[in-house]
Amino acid sequence: MKITKFTPETEILQEFAKRFAIIRKAQGFSQTELAKEAGIGVATLRRIESGRDSQLETWLKLLKALDMAPAIDTLLPEKFNSPMVEVLAGKRRKRTNLSPSSGIVWGDEA
Repeated sequence: MKITKFTPETEILQEFAKRFAIIRKAQGFSQTELAKEAGIGVATLRRIESGRDSQLETWLKLLKALDMAPAIDTLLPEKFNSPMVEVLAGKRRKRTNLSPSSGIVWGDEA
Protein backbone atom coordinates (compact mmCIF):
# COMPACT_ATOMS: atom_id res chain seq x y z
CA MET A 1 0.00 0.00 0.00
CA LYS A 2 1.35 3.40 -0.94
CA ILE A 3 0.88 5.97 1.82
CA THR A 4 0.03 9.48 0.68
CA LYS A 5 -1.12 12.65 2.41
CA PHE A 6 -4.68 11.57 1.65
CA THR A 7 -4.40 8.19 3.39
CA PRO A 8 -6.47 8.20 6.60
CA GLU A 9 -4.41 7.87 9.80
CA THR A 10 -6.17 4.65 10.76
CA GLU A 11 -5.10 3.06 7.47
CA ILE A 12 -1.53 4.30 7.94
CA LEU A 13 -1.43 2.71 11.40
CA GLN A 14 -2.73 -0.55 9.94
CA GLU A 15 -0.02 -0.44 7.25
CA PHE A 16 2.70 0.41 9.81
CA ALA A 17 1.48 -2.49 11.94
CA LYS A 18 1.58 -4.88 9.00
CA ARG A 19 5.08 -3.78 7.92
CA PHE A 20 6.32 -3.88 11.49
CA ALA A 21 5.13 -7.46 12.00
CA ILE A 22 6.89 -8.50 8.79
CA ILE A 23 10.16 -6.92 9.96
CA ARG A 24 9.87 -8.48 13.43
CA LYS A 25 9.39 -11.92 11.94
CA ALA A 26 12.18 -11.42 9.39
CA GLN A 27 14.56 -10.61 12.25
CA GLY A 28 13.53 -13.80 14.02
CA PHE A 29 11.80 -12.25 17.03
CA SER A 30 8.69 -13.69 18.61
CA GLN A 31 6.28 -11.15 20.06
CA THR A 32 7.36 -12.18 23.56
CA GLU A 33 11.08 -11.83 22.79
CA LEU A 34 10.74 -8.43 21.14
CA ALA A 35 8.49 -7.09 23.89
CA LYS A 36 11.08 -8.11 26.47
CA GLU A 37 13.96 -6.62 24.43
CA ALA A 38 12.06 -3.32 24.02
CA GLY A 39 10.91 -3.21 27.65
CA ILE A 40 7.21 -3.21 26.84
CA GLY A 41 4.38 -5.61 27.55
CA VAL A 42 3.44 -8.36 25.11
CA ALA A 43 -0.15 -7.07 25.11
CA THR A 44 1.14 -3.65 24.01
CA LEU A 45 3.08 -5.22 21.15
CA ARG A 46 0.01 -7.19 20.09
CA ARG A 47 -2.04 -3.96 20.04
CA ILE A 48 0.63 -2.29 17.91
CA GLU A 49 0.70 -5.17 15.44
CA SER A 50 -3.06 -4.99 15.15
CA GLY A 51 -2.88 -1.25 14.41
CA ARG A 52 -4.54 -0.16 17.64
CA ASP A 53 -1.64 1.46 19.54
CA SER A 54 0.00 4.60 18.24
CA GLN A 55 2.06 5.89 21.16
CA LEU A 56 5.26 7.26 19.65
CA GLU A 57 7.43 6.39 22.65
CA THR A 58 6.47 2.73 22.30
CA TRP A 59 7.29 2.77 18.60
CA LEU A 60 10.67 4.32 19.35
CA LYS A 61 11.50 1.61 21.89
CA LEU A 62 10.60 -1.06 19.36
CA LEU A 63 12.63 0.52 16.57
CA LYS A 64 15.63 0.68 18.89
CA ALA A 65 15.19 -2.96 19.91
CA LEU A 66 15.17 -3.96 16.22
CA ASP A 67 18.29 -1.81 15.57
CA MET A 68 16.19 0.40 13.30
CA ALA A 69 16.60 3.74 15.08
CA PRO A 70 18.36 5.19 12.00
CA ALA A 71 15.03 4.82 10.20
CA ILE A 72 13.88 7.78 12.28
CA ASP A 73 16.41 9.95 10.43
CA THR A 74 14.95 8.77 7.15
CA LEU A 75 11.44 9.56 8.29
CA LEU A 76 12.31 12.92 9.84
CA PRO A 77 15.74 14.08 8.65
CA GLU A 78 17.66 16.51 10.83
CA LYS A 79 18.23 18.82 7.88
CA PHE A 80 15.39 19.05 5.40
CA ASN A 81 15.15 21.21 2.34
CA SER A 82 12.40 21.02 -0.18
CA PRO A 83 13.51 20.57 -3.78
CA MET A 84 12.42 24.15 -4.51
CA VAL A 85 14.62 25.50 -1.71
CA GLU A 86 17.58 23.57 -3.11
CA VAL A 87 16.97 24.85 -6.64
CA LEU A 88 16.67 28.42 -5.43
CA ALA A 89 19.83 28.07 -3.33
CA GLY A 90 21.70 26.79 -6.40
CA LYS A 91 20.55 29.77 -8.46
CA ARG A 92 21.74 32.16 -5.78
CA ARG A 93 25.15 30.52 -5.75
CA LYS A 94 25.43 30.76 -9.51
CA ARG A 95 24.60 34.45 -9.48
CA THR A 96 27.21 35.23 -6.85
CA ASN A 97 29.79 33.23 -8.80
CA LEU A 98 29.21 35.41 -11.88
CA SER A 99 30.00 38.70 -10.21
CA PRO A 100 32.40 41.10 -12.02
CA SER A 101 35.16 40.17 -9.57
CA SER A 102 34.86 36.47 -10.43
CA GLY A 103 37.39 36.77 -13.26
CA ILE A 104 34.96 35.87 -16.07
CA VAL A 105 35.42 37.95 -19.21
CA TRP A 106 32.36 38.19 -21.45
CA GLY A 107 33.90 40.39 -24.17
CA ASP A 108 31.38 43.22 -23.78
CA GLU A 109 33.23 45.12 -21.08
CA ALA A 110 33.69 48.84 -21.72
